[in-house]
Amino acid sequence: MNSGEERAPELRTLQQKVEYMVEKTFPGQKISGRVFADLVKERGGSLSHSYFSNILAGKVTQPSEDILKALGLGFGVDWRFFKEESEVVDDVVAGLQFLAKRRTGEISGLAGRGLDEDGLPPELLQFALSLLEDARGRRSTAGGDGATAHGEPEK
Repeated sequence: MNSGEERAPELRTLQQKVEYMVEKTFPGQKISGRVFADLVKERGGSLSHSYFSNILAGKVTQPSEDILKALGLGFGVDWRFFKEESEVVDDVVAGLQFLAKRRTGEISGLAGRGLDEDGLPPELLQFALSLLEDARGRRSTAGGDGATAHGEPEK
């Protein structure tokens, strides 16, 4: 792994996962439990602001599946991300890293053919991120631009 590549955070507890999602979903914003509860309600779910605050404080560690689904609605991610030992945590983290690089312009476009409603598979997102890191490494060792937007050496 490159020293410049962002490492996936350790997200083991519900509190860590929710804090991470707050940081990535609402960068630079202070989101109150009331604001988040209203957002969940707007999206068709139900979550009390005090319960959300208790999750952030680490007081709630094993909520019901309905609460996990409400968190998923509020953050716009698969609710299984919040389950213990979730198999989708890495997928969500890779997707968020990809979106962050898209927002900063590090990735300017991507075309997918034959995608279903689930979008890009996590393996493809990881592959795209690794190509970006490889291109960045080539540019820094070449002392300049040295690579095209597609990660290929300039001719």
